[in-house]
Formats: sequence, C-alpha cells, structure tokens
Amino acid sequence: MSTASTTTRHHAHVPTTLGDLLIVAEDDAVVGIYFPGHTYPPAAVGEMVAETADPLIATIAIQLREYLAGDRVAFDVPLRSRGDRFSEQVWALLRDIPYGTTTTYGALAAALGNRQLVQRVGQAVGHNPLSIVVPCHRVVGADGSLTGFAGGLDRKRTLLALEEPADVRAARLF
Repeated sequence: MSTASTTTRHHAHVPTTLGDLLIVAEDDAVVGIYFPGHTYPPAAVGEMVAETADPLIATIAIQLREYLAGDRVAFDVPLRSRGDRFSEQVWALLRDIPYGTTTTYGALAAALGNRQLVQRVGQAVGHNPLSIVVPCHRVVGADGSLTGFAGGLDRKRTLLALEEPADVRAARLF
C-alpha cells in the first residue's frame, strides 16, 4: 500500500511599495511572487491566509519590504520552482546575477552555450515564478534598454534604480 504525500499550498497578498504582491507558498518553500497585473499569474494559489498566519510568508514579506527600503540585498528563504529543465537552468543563472548589476538575454544564452537561444531565454525569464527574489529584473536588452518584464517596465525601472550603485547614481546629470 502506497502513501500519497499531501502538498499544502496557500497564499497571501502582501502590501509593498510596488503594489500588493501575491506570495504563494507550498509546504516549506516560497513557490511564487507575483505583481498586480502580472503577465503570467499562477494557475492555482491554494487557500488564502493572512500574511502573519504563515511564518514563511511573514518572513518573505519582511525581507521584501527590507529590500524595497534599500536595507537588504539578498534573500534567505527556501524557494522552489517547477519549470522544465531549460527554464530551471535559466532561473539558476538569474540567481547568480549580483545585486546592482545587469546582464543581457544574449549573455545568458551564451552562458548556456548557444547564443541562438536568446528567444527561449527571454521566454524563461518572462515566466520566472519568483519575481524580485530570483532577479529577472536584472536582465536587459543587448543595447542596455529595458525590455519586457512580467510586472511591468515601471516596476523594472524602480527595481533597477533601487539597486543602482551610488557612484553610478552620482555620475548621472539628472
């Protein structure tokens, strides 16, 4: 006789300066962070809970607010994503982009060994289920332009400005 494992999935809406983020948790890990109007929202989110009712959601909410206030540069909550093999490879590369820096879709494709994968890389970046924490906002176009972001370009611009190094900010004319 086999015993089926039970997965507990729940969510909360967490107010932030970028709008109410939808945080989805599954058992012992955060599995989704979505903006209002997110381009690719989750199919299922489970039972709604109060932010403070779940220790994991409460922790990521605190960390997100600290990050958005400029008081945090990294996150330390358990994360879990469930993408295909290619998407997981792209998301792993996103996790390695240092705070305050950017990279391009082409550079990510090259890191995967094939510059011809740029469009597939873009699709995987756009479907990243863990916005902010897995920093897809740090990926820009080949010419440095802001390109698609599931949370909207205004939010991407805000996140990049938040992470902009002080010396770069000071060198800007306006």
